[in-house]
Amino acid sequence: MLKHAVIPFLVGAGLLASAPFASAATNLVFCSEGSPAGFDPGQYTTGTDFDASAETMFNRLSQFERGGTAVIPGLATSWDISPDGLNYTFHLREGVKFHTTPYFKPTREFNADDVLFTFNRMINKDDPFRKAYPTEFPYFTDMGMDTNITKIDKVDDHTVKFTLKEVDAAFIQNMAMSFASIQSAEYAAQLLKEGKAADINQKPIGTGPFVFKSYQKDSNIRYTGNKDYWKPEDVKIDNLIFAITTDPSVRVQKLKAGECQITLHPRPADVEALKADPKLQLISKPGFNLGYIAYNVRHKPFDQLEVRQALDMAVNKQGILNAVYQGAGQLAVNGMPPTQWSYDDSIKDAAYNPEKAKELLKAAGVKEGTEITLWAMPVQRPYNPNAKLMAEMLQADWAKIGLKVKIVSYEWGEYIKRTKNGEHDISLIGWTGDNGDPDNWLGTLYSCDAIGGNNYSMWCDPAYDKLIKEAKVVTDRDQRTTLYKQAQQLLKQQVPITPVAHSTVNQPLSARVEGFKVSPFGRNVFSGVSID
Repeated sequence: MLKHAVIPFLVGAGLLASAPFASAATNLVFCSEGSPAGFDPGQYTTGTDFDASAETMFNRLSQFERGGTAVIPGLATSWDISPDGLNYTFHLREGVKFHTTPYFKPTREFNADDVLFTFNRMINKDDPFRKAYPTEFPYFTDMGMDTNITKIDKVDDHTVKFTLKEVDAAFIQNMAMSFASIQSAEYAAQLLKEGKAADINQKPIGTGPFVFKSYQKDSNIRYTGNKDYWKPEDVKIDNLIFAITTDPSVRVQKLKAGECQITLHPRPADVEALKADPKLQLISKPGFNLGYIAYNVRHKPFDQLEVRQALDMAVNKQGILNAVYQGAGQLAVNGMPPTQWSYDDSIKDAAYNPEKAKELLKAAGVKEGTEITLWAMPVQRPYNPNAKLMAEMLQADWAKIGLKVKIVSYEWGEYIKRTKNGEHDISLIGWTGDNGDPDNWLGTLYSCDAIGGNNYSMWCDPAYDKLIKEAKVVTDRDQRTTLYKQAQQLLKQQVPITPVAHSTVNQPLSARVEGFKVSPFGRNVFSGVSID
C-alpha cells in the first residue's frame, strides 16, 4: 500500500474503497520503480528521472512520436537547416502556456526567450542562474553539445537560430530528447529575484500535459491534467499519481488489486501469470537496450587490459541469461543492440575460459585473494531485471579465478552519482537508446567527453574518440556506418565493458487502459492515455 501521507487523497479518489481506483475514469495510478532525484530534466540521465519530469511536465522543440522513433514537431512547428548543416532555425509554436501553480503564475506565453534561457544555462557556466544554482548537465555535455553550439540567436519572439561549430548528423533527434526540455525564463527570473534558484529542480514549471502538485520521496508524486495544454486531445487524465514501489512483486500485486493501472519491469517469473490474467494486458517488445558490466579503468588493477580480458572471459553469460533474464532476452556481444543501424555483427565474444583468465591475472601480477568491489543497482531497469542476482553470480564466477568480490549497493540516485564520480571498481549498469542514432550509444556511453557522465568505465581512447567524432559530422549513413564499425572493433578489443544481455521489455497494465504506447526509448508517457 501507499504510505500514510497520501491516503487522504487516494481515499477520495477511490483507491482504498471497495471499487478499484480505475473506476474513477479520469484518474490513473502508475506504480513506478524508484524516486526521482529531482524534476529538472537537464540535470539527469535516467529513465526514472525523465518519466517523472520530462515526459509528464515538459516539451521539447522537436519530439519523438509516441511509441516510435520518428521526430515530429513539438514546441517548434517546423525548422530549417542551412545547406552546410551548421544553422538550424526553429519556428516556435504560438499560444503555448506555461503551467499556473500556487508558486508561479505566468504573465506571458512561451516564446524565444525561454529557448534561449534553457540552452544558455547549459552552455554558459557564467550564466546568472547557473551561478545562483551551480549544477551540471551531463547529457548535454556528454554529447558535446555544450561546445558544438556556438551561438543561439533570437530572430524574433517566435524564431530561434542555433549555430553549430561542426555538423551534427543527429541534432534534431538530440533536441527531441528529455534533457532538452524547455524551461520558463520568466519563472527562472522570479526564482533568481527570490533567491530560490534551486526550486527549479523541486517545484517544476513546464508546458507539458501534466502540472506538478506534490512529491513525497519514496512514496508518491501527484500531478493534475493541464487544462490549458496546447494539444488538449492528449490530456485525458485529471489526476496522475506515481506510486513509488521499488519491489517488483509488490508492483504486480498492486496492479492485480487495481491499486495501480500501469506498472513496469515485472520479474521474468511473473510474466506468464500476467499474460493469463483477463483483467490485465501485457505488451512485449524487443528491448532497444543493453545491460553490461563497466570496469573502472582508473582503479588498479583494471587499468591493465589483461585484467579486463580475464574478468570478461570468466563471466558465464549463458548462466546469467538463464537465471536473471529467464528467456526474456538475448546474449549481448557488442556495445549496442543489434537493432541499431551500423551494428557490427562480425564481432564475437571471447570464449568462456576461467583457466585462461587465471593465467592472465597471474601474468598481470594480480594475486589470488585480491579483493575488488562490484556495485549492483538497487532497482530493476529494462536492461537488467535483477542486478542483485547478477552480482551474486558474477561474485561466484570471479571467485573461480581467485578474486574476492564484495557486492556494494546504494539508493538509486546515490548509486548513479557515485558511479559517475568513479568510486566503484566494477559496476552493473546499462542503457536504453534515446534517439535511434549510434552516437547515443558509442558517444554517450564510451567517449572521453562522457567521463563524469554516462561513461562509467572512465575509459578514454583517442583513436576511438577520433572515429566517433568523425562519424558524427558526416551525414552519409554508409560513411557513418563504416566509422562506427571501426569504433565498435576498438571498443571490443579494449574491454572497458562486458556486454551481458539485451532484454525483452514487458509492460503490464490494466485491460481498461487505452492509448498507452511502449516507448522504444524506455520512457513512460501518459499523454494520450485514458481509462475506459
